Amino acid sequence: MIGTNNKNFSANGKSGKPTGNTVLIADDDASIRTVLSQALARAGFQVRSTSNASTLWKWVKDNEGDLVLTDVMMPDGSVFDFLPRIRQERPKLPIIVMSAQNTLLTAISAAEQGAYEYLPKPFDLDKLIDLVKRALSPIAEHRAVVQKRRAQSDESLPLLGRSNAMQEVYRTLSRVAPSDLTVLIEGEVGVGKTLVAKTICDFSQRKNAPVRTLNLAGFSDAYAFEQILLGQNLQGGGIIDECLDGTIILDGISDAPLQTQARVASIIGNFGENAPRIIAIANENIREMLIDGRFRKDLYHLLNVVSIKVPPLRERIGDIGDLARLFLSRAAKEGLTEKILEKGAIDELETWTWPGNVRELENLMKRICALTSEATINSGVISSAMVETITAPVSSNTNGDEDLTSAARNAFINLFALAKSEGQPIIDLYSYAIRSVEKPLFELTLKETRGNQIRAAELLGLNRNTLRKRLSELNIQ
Repeated sequence: MIGTNNKNFSANGKSGKPTGNTVLIADDDASIRTVLSQALARAGFQVRSTSNASTLWKWVKDNEGDLVLTDVMMPDGSVFDFLPRIRQERPKLPIIVMSAQNTLLTAISAAEQGAYEYLPKPFDLDKLIDLVKRALSPIAEHRAVVQKRRAQSDESLPLLGRSNAMQEVYRTLSRVAPSDLTVLIEGEVGVGKTLVAKTICDFSQRKNAPVRTLNLAGFSDAYAFEQILLGQNLQGGGIIDECLDGTIILDGISDAPLQTQARVASIIGNFGENAPRIIAIANENIREMLIDGRFRKDLYHLLNVVSIKVPPLRERIGDIGDLARLFLSRAAKEGLTEKILEKGAIDELETWTWPGNVRELENLMKRICALTSEATINSGVISSAMVETITAPVSSNTNGDEDLTSAARNAFINLFALAKSEGQPIIDLYSYAIRSVEKPLFELTLKETRGNQIRAAELLGLNRNTLRKRLSELNIQ
């Protein structure tokens, strides 16, 4: 860790050869500036250090320095206020951000602002020197290394995603995690709700206490459920007693039968001050279930103290590249061949609507690692893999328009991918799309109206004569 022992002052225990590279250090702690300056100098770097962000900004504007090593909080403001200007002024300048405020939001903010790396304090000086050297290496020579480093960095984050859609999740998490408030996590299947629940537990004041997960989808027997919570014969020794200082995660709350919901509401409603924290996970929109009478209002009000809605992958397209790289890295650790993603491959992935969300993307990356011989994954590899993918039904959490749009989008993606793989040109696609949709639409509308063309024309928003003409042209009786 960072300290004053001389053996920590260099990356290899002795002075390094001069590199010609200058590192700009910005930290309001004089002792940290001294230790970093000596360590970098012994490793062969030129060093300039300052205690404030304004001086750092002046050096950057004057085109000084080859790398910036900076703390977050300075006497004259946060470095995050300066990073956008630095990135605009010198987009290729590597920036390593240090902070003693080791929070999820600090790491995410550093990544959002374009930092090369984020280092929580305290850190090992040898690792820092190695990081500085890698940051100053030619990018073209180390593309694979950079991708691996980024994936490893992402691996250390409890949640991954720099998109705007994920920022609200992070903001809510940062506020609710340290508290004991009950949390309701909602989202489609495969979006990562369980990971969000785990992150809340890991960043809570109860992080060292027991955490138990109970899946309510399988509990049609309310009494059996009570025994698990309250113990044998409801006399104690159940999960509640085990987790008095910890957390109980109620997974599948939206799939629990009404009778089980009633028992959950009764038990939670009688909790005193010394009680487990409750985190509930729902695969459906609970408010819609309330309208349908499929969810109890008393339980909803007990659980909905703080609500976190995890966005589907189609609403966070910008995260797909980072997620795909992370999943490839994990697959390599599991013994599969290491792969590198080309930008074109990421572009191809971003055209997919991902009805199976993050889980579907992870499975695709694993499948590609296992079945593809190429070391570099390009758009063609992705297209071929998508053709072989059986698209899962779009979640019922979306409305009808989104279901239809997603289904059509996936159908066309498959069509384009198939054409690419077979080398066949697509001709008259617009007419093909209209014919594919129009005939089943008219047939099903007529079936719905029992053959009443006047009513069918009203439903379709068409003139009756127009409908008659199209029915004749399509040979629909």
